[in-house]
Amino acid sequence: MKKATLFLLLFCFVTTSYSQVSLSNSLQDKNQFPIVTSASKAVLCYDDADEEVVKRTAKLLVEDISRVTDKKLQLVSNLPSRQGYIVLVGTLGKNKAIDQLVATKRIDVSKVLGGWEQYAIDLVDNPFPGIKKALIVAGSDRRGTAYGMFSISEVIGVSPWYWWADAPVVKRKSLCLNVNAFSSKAPSVKYRGIFINDEDWGLKPWASKTFEPKVGDIGPKTYAKICELLLRLKANYLCPAMHSCTKAFNHYPDNKLVADSFAIVMGSVHCEPLLFNNASEWDLKTMGEWNYVTNRDGINDVLRKRVHENGKYENVYTLAMRGIHDAVMAGNLTLEEQARVLERAFDDQREILSSELHKPANQIPQAFTPYKEVLETYDHGMNLPEDVTIVWSEDDFGYMKRLSNSKERQRSGRSGVYYHVSYWGPPKHYLWIASTPPALMYEELEKAYRSTADRLWVVNVGDIKPAEYHITLFMDMAYDIERFNYDNINVHCVDFLCRIFGEKYRADFTDIQQTYFKLAFARKPEYMERSTDTEFSIQNYKEVDRRLAAYERIAAKAEKILKELDKKAVPAFFQLMYYNVKGAALVNQMTLGGQKNRFYAAQQRATANLMRDKVKVYGDSLELITKQYNSLLDGKWKGMMSLIHGGARSFGRAKVDSISLASVPVLGVSCEGEDYKKGVLNIHTIPCFNKYLPDTHYIDVFNKGTGILKWKAISSVPWILVDKKAGKTRYEDRITVSVDWQKAPVGESGSGSIDIYTNNNEKKTVFVSVFNPAGPSVEDLKGLYVESNGYVSIDATGFHRKQEIGEIKFDVVSGLGFDNEVVRLGDPFAKTPYLDGLLLTSNYVAPVRGNKFPVLEYDFYSFQSGPVDVYTYMLPIFPLDNEHGSRYGVMVDNSPVYLPEAGAPYYSTLWIQSVLRNCRINKTTHFIDKPGKHTVKIYCAHPGMMLQKIVVDFGGLKKSYMGPESTKIN
Repeated sequence: MKKATLFLLLFCFVTTSYSQVSLSNSLQDKNQFPIVTSASKAVLCYDDADEEVVKRTAKLLVEDISRVTDKKLQLVSNLPSRQGYIVLVGTLGKNKAIDQLVATKRIDVSKVLGGWEQYAIDLVDNPFPGIKKALIVAGSDRRGTAYGMFSISEVIGVSPWYWWADAPVVKRKSLCLNVNAFSSKAPSVKYRGIFINDEDWGLKPWASKTFEPKVGDIGPKTYAKICELLLRLKANYLCPAMHSCTKAFNHYPDNKLVADSFAIVMGSVHCEPLLFNNASEWDLKTMGEWNYVTNRDGINDVLRKRVHENGKYENVYTLAMRGIHDAVMAGNLTLEEQARVLERAFDDQREILSSELHKPANQIPQAFTPYKEVLETYDHGMNLPEDVTIVWSEDDFGYMKRLSNSKERQRSGRSGVYYHVSYWGPPKHYLWIASTPPALMYEELEKAYRSTADRLWVVNVGDIKPAEYHITLFMDMAYDIERFNYDNINVHCVDFLCRIFGEKYRADFTDIQQTYFKLAFARKPEYMERSTDTEFSIQNYKEVDRRLAAYERIAAKAEKILKELDKKAVPAFFQLMYYNVKGAALVNQMTLGGQKNRFYAAQQRATANLMRDKVKVYGDSLELITKQYNSLLDGKWKGMMSLIHGGARSFGRAKVDSISLASVPVLGVSCEGEDYKKGVLNIHTIPCFNKYLPDTHYIDVFNKGTGILKWKAISSVPWILVDKKAGKTRYEDRITVSVDWQKAPVGESGSGSIDIYTNNNEKKTVFVSVFNPAGPSVEDLKGLYVESNGYVSIDATGFHRKQEIGEIKFDVVSGLGFDNEVVRLGDPFAKTPYLDGLLLTSNYVAPVRGNKFPVLEYDFYSFQSGPVDVYTYMLPIFPLDNEHGSRYGVMVDNSPVYLPEAGAPYYSTLWIQSVLRNCRINKTTHFIDKPGKHTVKIYCAHPGMMLQKIVVDFGGLKKSYMGPESTKIN
C-alpha cells in the first residue's frame, strides 16, 4: 500500500513538473510511448560519432530504467533493422539518424538549434523502415542531450540523488510515457556548479577510507560520482577540492578525463589562477616564493604548463593572484601596489591563455572573484578587461556584499556569484548541517541575477553532504530563475521531499522545514555557544522554552515519520531530513540545557544536577545519531558525517556545573522575568498583568536539598489564580499564574501576592501587580499595539497603513525573520526620485513634511510620556552596489527622521553581531509628549531593505535574543 501511494503521488508531481513527458498507464493515445511492457522493451539508440557524455548518459538512462522495471534495455550504436519502439538520443550534427529526421522535417528543432544546453523531445511514427515509433531526444550540444535524457530519468522516478542520498525508486512492471513535443529553453545562468571545500572532515575521510581506499584520496572514482550528480542536476561546472589534506585535482591525470567524459566544465576557486592549486602543487623548495613581485617568471611558468596540459578540455579560467591557499597577497603591499600587481598578473595570465589556446583572450571564458580583501583592491581603481566575468561573493553568511553598478552592468563579461551554504572561517564556521533559509538564497541570488550575474554561479557546498537540498535549490534557480518567486520559494523544499517520499507527509514536511529554517535563521546550530551563555533568555519572554519546544516538536515529527516509512526509504530520509532536524534539536537541547544547568546551579536548584545529566544524554545522542548516519547501508557513508569540524580536536560538549545539595529539602522560588542578579532585587515578582494583553506567567518552586519538598501556594486575593495550589517534588514544580479579570481591582496599581509555604515552615512571597485602568476599554484599543511592562512590540507585517510612491512597493516576504515574515521596503532596483529629500549620508534629517515619501505606519498606545528608544530589527543586507546605501527612515509622530543603516562594514563588530543572528538591531531615540495613541513610521530610503520587527522601549525592555513577542490587541 505504501509503495502504491508513493507511486501515485510521484506520478501527480511529475505530470505537473515535466509537462512535456509524464508517466502513463495507457497505450490508447497516439502520444503514448511504451518503454517497457510485459511483452516488449524499447531499444535505446545513439550514434558512435557522438560525444562521450552522450554515450555515458545513454548507459545511465538504461540503468535508470532497470532500476524502475528490473528490465534492461538494449543499448545500440546503430538503428535496428526491425524494432517496434526505439529511444533515439543524440546531439544535432553528431547523430546521423536525428539529422535525417530534421532534414525531412519529421521533427522540429528550430527552437534549440545552435542553442546552449538545450534539448528537444518528440515522438515520431514510422521514423525509419521497420520501426513503429521513436522517442527522440535531440540536444543542441552534448550537455543538452544529456539533460534531455536525465529529464526522462526524473520522470520515471529516479532522483538525481538516487546514489548520493539513496533516494528510493518506485518499482513498476511496465513503463509507458505520455510525450508532447517540447523544446527546452536555455539555462538562466551559463555556468552553474559547486565548489567542494573544507573536505577535511567529511568527503576526504569517506573517499579515502570507504569509497576509494586504493587511491586513499578524493580521486577519479569519487569525481565520477560528483560529475554524474552535477549532470543530473543540470549543472555543468566544478571547482574541485583544494585543501592541502588532499592531493590537487590535477595530481591524478584521470580526474580531468572523467570530468570531460561527463561534459563538466572545470574551474578553480577565487585564489587558484588558471586551474593551479598553490596550496598543494606549489613547491617552495624547487619553485621559490609564491610572490608575483619577486618570482613572476617562476609563477608564470607553472601556470603556462597547467594551461598547456588542460587547455584541450572545456574550462573557465580564474584570473587570480592571492597568497598561498586562501591568504592575502604576499609582500605586505599597499592597496595601490596590489592593484597594479593584479593588473600585471592578469595581463600575463591572459597572454598565457591566448598563446596556449591559440585564440584571442576575449574569446576564452575567464572569471575574477574579488573575494574578501581583493574587493577593496578592485574598488581602489584596478583595471579589469571587460570580457572577464566578475564573480561577486556574498559575505560568507548569505548576504551579497556587492553587485555590479550601472557601469559594470555594461561589461561584455557580465557577472556571476560565489555563494556559501557551508563555510570555514571567522567569526564562526558552519560546516556541519545545512540550514540557510531558501528565501534568503532566493532573495540574494535573484537580486544578483537581475544585476547581470547570469554568466557563472558557483556554490561552496563543503563536503556535498548534507547540503543535498541546498545544492538542488541553487541549481534549480540557476537553471531557471524565472520559475521562482516569493510565493513559491518556501514550498520548493517541501516539493523536494515529496518527490522522494510521497505526498502523505506534505503537511508534516511543511511544518518541519519551515520551523527548522526559522529556528536556524535566528541562530544556526553551529553557532550555539557550548561553554558560555547564549543571549537566548531563560527567564525573559519564555524565549529558551519556546525555542526548545519548537525543536522538540519537529524532531518528534521527524522521528515518527522515520519509523513509519518503508525500510527502503529510511536511509534517504535519515540523510535528507532526520539527521539535520534531530541534530539541530539535540545541539540546542545540549547547549541551552547547559545554560539552564549553570543558571540553576547559581540558584542552588536540585534540578541543576538533573539538567547536567540530561545535557550529557543530549551529547551522547548526537554522537549516536552520527554513528547511525555513518552506519547506513552497511557503512556506505562511513566517515562522511562528523561532529568535529574546523580544526577542533574533539566534539565540543556543553559546559556544566555540579552542586552539593542540602541534606534536607529547602525551598527555592524563581519567577518569570527575574534575571537573578545579586544586589539588584531581593524580592520575587512576576511581570505585571495587563488587561489589554491577558497572559499567564509562571513561578518555579524548586528544591535546594535532597528528599521530597512539600509545598502549598496561597493567593492573598481571589483574583490571583494559580493552576497548582500544592505539590511535592524532588526537583521542581511550575505554577502558572493568571488573573480573573472579573474580580481584579480597577485601576493602574492593583497588587497582591502569593505565599508559598513548605512543611518545614519555610515561606517565600511572590508579589503580583495588575494594570487594569478604567479606560480606555480593550475594545477601544483593538487592533493597536499597546504598551505592556514598559515596552511595545510590533511585528513588521502588521502595519496599519502604507503609502507606496512610484515604483516603491512594500511586500510581505515569508521565510525570513525571527517571526518567519518580513516586509521588504521596496524592490532593490526601484527608481527613487524622492531621495533628494533625504540626506542619505547622514543619520539625521529634519522632520519630513508632506506626503511624497513611501512609508509604513504602525499605531500604538502608550500609558506614559517622555523619551523612548525605538529598536528596529533589520535583515543585515548590504547596499545593492557602490552607488547605493542601506538606509531607511525611523520616525515617531512628528519627531525628526533618523536614517540608520541595515548593512554594516564587512568584518566590523556590527557586521559580526548582525550576521550571526541574521539581524541588525538599530536604536534611535524619540520623545513622546503625552500618553495615548502614537505612530511609528518606517520610511523607504534605499530600497530593498527588509524590516523584521520594531520594539518601542519605555524603560521596561528586558534582555533577550529576539525581543518580546507582539503586543498587538487582536
